[in-house]
Amino acid sequence: MERIQLVVLGLSASPAGTNAYALILKEIEGNRRLPIIIGAFEAQAIALEMEGVVPPRPMTHDLLKSVIDALNSMITEVYINELRDGTFFAKIVLDDNIEIDARPSDAIALAVRCSAPIYVNSDILDETAVLPQGEEADIPEEEDINYMKDKKDKSKPKTKVEQLQFQLDKAVHDEDYEKAARIRDELKQILESS
Repeated sequence: MERIQLVVLGLSASPAGTNAYALILKEIEGNRRLPIIIGAFEAQAIALEMEGVVPPRPMTHDLLKSVIDALNSMITEVYINELRDGTFFAKIVLDDNIEIDARPSDAIALAVRCSAPIYVNSDILDETAVLPQGEEADIPEEEDINYMKDKKDKSKPKTKVEQLQFQLDKAVHDEDYEKAARIRDELKQILESS
């Protein structure tokens, strides 16, 4: 199972709800983005650490880091290892090869505090990644999918697949990653059924 290293690109408010945020991860050696919808608390924990803000009292993720440090252990990596029924699963790997199940948001909140690398199963990234507008992924030759490579033709897309790809490109450009994920899933469903 191939693993791909990611970095935290940023956070954005999600239209899914007032307490939902999109955590955007980016592959280090590529341009694909992995959006994960997370809660407000986890988004705050990640944002505070990324911005270097130290809260007056330790937050839960700070406490967990302190416990790990006090036990003379360390987080060697965070691994998003599974996607089941639209839900991501992760593991926090400690230096003694101890793996702890975690939500990706909690695992990443710890990873940013511990400067631990973040990895994802390549199959998950292949299935769920989105691309910024104007960028293209490597598309297998055996798939007859028009990804609107000819950007000179500004006419409106004609097929359902073209329309969805156009909408997906726009959603990624507008950083509406939740909408992009829904469109990606619909596009995948159409392509698998044809």
